[in-house]
Amino acid sequence: MSKVLFEIPENKKIRVIVDTDAACEADDPFAIVHALLSPKLIVRGIIAEHFNQPGSMERSFDEIRTILDAMDMEVPAFMGQKGPLQEDEDISEGVKFIINEAKKEDDSPLFVLCQGAITNVAKALREDPGVKDRMIVIWIGTHGTNYGPAPFREFNAGNDVVAANEVLSSRITLWLVPSYVYTTVNIGIAEIKRRIAPCGDIGRHLYENLMTYNLSEGAGWTAGESWSLGDSPAIAIAINPGCGRFEEASAPFVRDDTTSQKKQDNPVIRIYKDVDSRYILEDFISKLSLFTRPNE
Repeated sequence: MSKVLFEIPENKKIRVIVDTDAACEADDPFAIVHALLSPKLIVRGIIAEHFNQPGSMERSFDEIRTILDAMDMEVPAFMGQKGPLQEDEDISEGVKFIINEAKKEDDSPLFVLCQGAITNVAKALREDPGVKDRMIVIWIGTHGTNYGPAPFREFNAGNDVVAANEVLSSRITLWLVPSYVYTTVNIGIAEIKRRIAPCGDIGRHLYENLMTYNLSEGAGWTAGESWSLGDSPAIAIAINPGCGRFEEASAPFVRDDTTSQKKQDNPVIRIYKDVDSRYILEDFISKLSLFTRPNE
């Protein structure tokens, strides 16, 4: 099946790298599929991100390959850093790919869409600081400007706090989607079963993967019969930066418990205040339907 669902002007297209801890739970795969089905996004590659468990990066890589196989798509996939910055001194293929893609002469801007810890981007900035001026990073992470005690340990920043603060202070162009925004992209399991599961091999995988996790011991934090597709705003904002309201504010400093703290000398970044969940979910489901059931 062809990826091109409909045509858009060439000058609207952007290069993207998807950086994802795809195996940590169930929302990353939805976001990966959304990126692959969006004509505006030229997906140059997908990089596996760790989630601070032994073997987690490798598991994320395997999930990326599973998604590509289910969609019958050939997109470069790369292994990223095996753990947080302070635990992995090697330079992964994924980090090298970020650097090489950023340094290419190309009229299409480069966006790195981060759906987990931000270790791979931080490592790229350590290895070649000049690439910070050649890409835009959209990151799902931190508690943003909700200062004070953390309402919960924010998963993505918490999996590599050092990397989080290095990127937040780096003066890279950063669009941040904090916890109080990404947790609002809610969908019921009933809707997933009715509208997504019937959409071919990939729809079935998305549903079954979510159900497996939802019934596992690791899903104690969930509501039970709904899900927050919290990584999907990274994709939707790349497609349509106006799908939510944002403010320009100093990047927060992340404490070890993931509490956000004001840091006046941090650079000003874009911080989203909300996103349009209806737009995000309907855009994804409509594209998935067009991809797998084009004649309906």
